[in-house]
Amino acid sequence: MTESASSGGAQALPLALYVHAPWCVSKCPYCDFNSHAADAPPFEPYVTRLLADLDLELDRPGARRPLASVFIGGGTPSLFPGPAVRRLLDGIRERADLVPGIEMTLEANPGTRDAARFAHYREAGINRLSIGVQSLSAPRLRALGRIHGPDEVYDTLRMARAAGFDNLNLDMMFALPEQNLAEAREDLEGLIALEPEHISYYQLTLEPNTAFYARPPRVPDPDLAADMAEQGLEALALAGYRQYEVSAHARDGARCRHNLNYWEFGDYLGIGAGAHGKLTREDAARDGRQVSRTAKRRHPAAYLETSLETLLSSTRILCEQDLVFEFALNALRLTEGFPRDLLTRTTGLPWSRVSQIVLGAEGDGMLRILSERVEPTDRGRRFLDDLVGRFATG
Repeated sequence: MTESASSGGAQALPLALYVHAPWCVSKCPYCDFNSHAADAPPFEPYVTRLLADLDLELDRPGARRPLASVFIGGGTPSLFPGPAVRRLLDGIRERADLVPGIEMTLEANPGTRDAARFAHYREAGINRLSIGVQSLSAPRLRALGRIHGPDEVYDTLRMARAAGFDNLNLDMMFALPEQNLAEAREDLEGLIALEPEHISYYQLTLEPNTAFYARPPRVPDPDLAADMAEQGLEALALAGYRQYEVSAHARDGARCRHNLNYWEFGDYLGIGAGAHGKLTREDAARDGRQVSRTAKRRHPAAYLETSLETLLSSTRILCEQDLVFEFALNALRLTEGFPRDLLTRTTGLPWSRVSQIVLGAEGDGMLRILSERVEPTDRGRRFLDDLVGRFATG
C-alpha cells in the first residue's frame, strides 16, 4: 500500500470479496435475493467461472489490495460440495494476498446440512458459518416455507461445533405470520440458549417480487412488531450480545468484519451471478475519488454461458450526491455511528458537504455529535429511513 489511512488515500480502504452462490433447494416466499431452485447445480463449472471472474476483477485499477474478508452468500452456499469450496478458496489464495487472520464466512441452511461437508469447509479455510435458522417454531417455519424443522437446527449446530467452528452467526426473524409477542420472546430465548457468537435479529418484511408480496400473509401490525423488536433488544443485551448495527448483535470479538466493511463504506469485489462490487481509486481529473459500482449478469445460466468480456451487466460511477446518500445509508446503520473523518477517507468529500444536514438532524434529536464522532440517537435509529432520507437531496 502506497498511502496511509491518515492521508485519506483510496489505497488505504479495506477490500473484501463477496462470492455469490445462486442456487437453493426451494425458493422461500419472502426471499428477494438472487436465488434459483435447482436439482443438480453445475458446481464445478461454476467454480471455474468464479475464478475467471476473480481474475478480471483483480485486473481493475485499484483492486490489487490484500483481502480482509471473504463472504460466500446465496442462495444456499452449503449446497456446494466440500471439494468445490476448497478449489474456490485455494484459487482465491493463489490470486490474491490475504490479511493475516482473514475472516472467511459461508452461509448455510439447516435443511442442507451435512456433517462431512462442514468438516470439509473448515479444512478448506472457512472459519465462520452464518446459519439461516429464522425460527425455532415448527408452525412458523412452515409458514415461512422453510424446508427444515427445529430438530434440524439443533443437529446443524452440533455438527458445526464438532467440525471445529467457534464463530457462528444465527439468523432469526420476528413479526412472522400469526406470531404473537410471547411466541417471539420464546423463539429468541431458544436461539440465545444455543449460545452462538453472533445473532442477526430482524423483522420480516414483505419485499416486492416475492410470493409473500403478491399474496400477503397475516403479520403483526406495526405496533406489535415494534414491541417485539424492543423486547428482543432487551433480551439480547441481557444475554451479553451487544447491538452494533440495526439487526446485528455480537459477543465480544465476534462482530462480522465483512459486514462492517460494507457499513463503513469500504470496498469489495463481487464475483458470481448477480454479484455487486464497489471499488474506490484516486482520480486526479476529478480532484478526489472515483467510486464505481458494478453488477454481474444475474441469472446463473447467463453468467455461465456469456463470454468473460460481457460478465458485467452494469457499471456506474457515483456522483457527489450518490456518494453522500450511499455513505449515510450504510454508516448510519451503525449504532455507535462513525468518526467524522470516515466521510473524507472513503468518498474524498469534505465534512462541510454534510455538516448542515448533520446539525439539522442533531437539532431534531436524531443525531448526536460527540467530539469527532457522529451517532444516531434512539430516535434516529427508530426513524432511520427518515434520517437517511435527509442525505438524499442535501
